[in-house]
Amino acid sequence: MNPPPKDWNEALDGLLVDREDWLSAARAALEHAHSPYSDIRVGAALVDRSGQIFSGCNVENASYGLTICAERNAIGRAVMEGARDLVAIAIISSLEAPLLPCGACRQVLMEFAPDLIVLCEGADGSTLVHSLRDLLPQAFEPGDLGG
Repeated sequence: MNPPPKDWNEALDGLLVDREDWLSAARAALEHAHSPYSDIRVGAALVDRSGQIFSGCNVENASYGLTICAERNAIGRAVMEGARDLVAIAIISSLEAPLLPCGACRQVLMEFAPDLIVLCEGADGSTLVHSLRDLLPQAFEPGDLGG
């Protein structure tokens, strides 16, 4: 898959999902975030090829390493519900500018959707659109395990 165009509407034309419903799911997830330490709320909504939406929010922990990012919560929900053909994720944060997924989230998303379209939106409404492969070049993938 080539990187999506900067105009995310064009990049997402083939999705069988109402874009406003998809973004609303990410915004609703953001409202449930538990972020008492960073005060950065994040909501994410994955969509599969059939248009089904799987959302998640960040859940911080006083032991920072145990914090769960919104993207990993969403992928866990998608996997638990049997989704495997994931095509796009919307990540919305309470920060003014768009917040890209952390390295751990990029790696987890790569496991299930290497050609994922990643749309990030800031509280100011600005967006960034990337392909996951652009965000994690030369990723470690299941085939790298040999055997």
